[in-house]
Amino acid sequence: MKKITLLIPAYNEELSLPSLYKELVGLMDNQPNYEWEVLFVNDGSKDKTLECIKELRVSDKRINYVDLSRNFGKERAMLAGFDYATGDATVIMDADLQDPPSLIPEMIKYWEEGYDDVYALRKDRGKESWLRKKMSLVFYDILQRSTRIEVLPNVGDFRLLDRSCIEALKKLRESERYTKGMFCWIGFRKKEIKFDRGNRTAGNSSWNFFSLFGLAIEGITSFTTVPLRFATIMGVIVSLTSFIYIMYIILKVFLWGEPVQGYPSMMCVILFLGGVQLLSLGIIGEYLSRVFCESKNRPTYIARDYNGEKIYK
Repeated sequence: MKKITLLIPAYNEELSLPSLYKELVGLMDNQPNYEWEVLFVNDGSKDKTLECIKELRVSDKRINYVDLSRNFGKERAMLAGFDYATGDATVIMDADLQDPPSLIPEMIKYWEEGYDDVYALRKDRGKESWLRKKMSLVFYDILQRSTRIEVLPNVGDFRLLDRSCIEALKKLRESERYTKGMFCWIGFRKKEIKFDRGNRTAGNSSWNFFSLFGLAIEGITSFTTVPLRFATIMGVIVSLTSFIYIMYIILKVFLWGEPVQGYPSMMCVILFLGGVQLLSLGIIGEYLSRVFCESKNRPTYIARDYNGEKIYK
């Protein structure tokens, strides 16, 4: 009998867990031909999320959990889930029921047909602001144009992955992670399923504008070096422009002469060059910071226990 793991990173989701568990029980009971594992990764929750998961495990041994030592972020929590998932296939989903469990049987069907990565494409993004939706599309467009791999727009983490995909993802141990890009980078045979993303059933999202902006920077710097090339090209253009302008000034002085003026033009040139230099240094700094973090070779996450047993990983 094949085994399917439902991987659910959870951070402050105590209000969502009862509804989620009810949905998952209905799903698992209606699919008796598979062995099921529900693997929660408690990502340093500050509420009673861990206590709720422990209570669920007492009555249902299909529930397993990994408790991280602190909040490492969803990207690293998913890696912890990959390390501890035991299923032949793993379904990644959020705990807030924005990813409908009712879509999982269709994912399993395509998996049985031979697809390795069955991902859910959002037809509608639910209750998101107009600005957030537009910024997301702009980000995906920039990333797609600047990287050599195919990036799937409007596709989140909700997907079914074959064991071969999980093993491939476990080899990618970088600490600065953008898992949505990794799903595309590893390749394998993919299948798209369209769905309307729901709204949170309870609680509040921990993703704000700044955390999403940080994730966008992570995605760009993880999968393309185009910004570095952009800084180089800008430097060349500005240098050539400055040289031409200097030659123009010299010729103008020799041919026609000119009283000492030029303060506004001089300030414009200085400020422009200074801005380009700071922009270039900032881009280089983003990449250098990631080199610095990776060079320390720290573990991507630290798990405190697995199903109540102390571990060190």
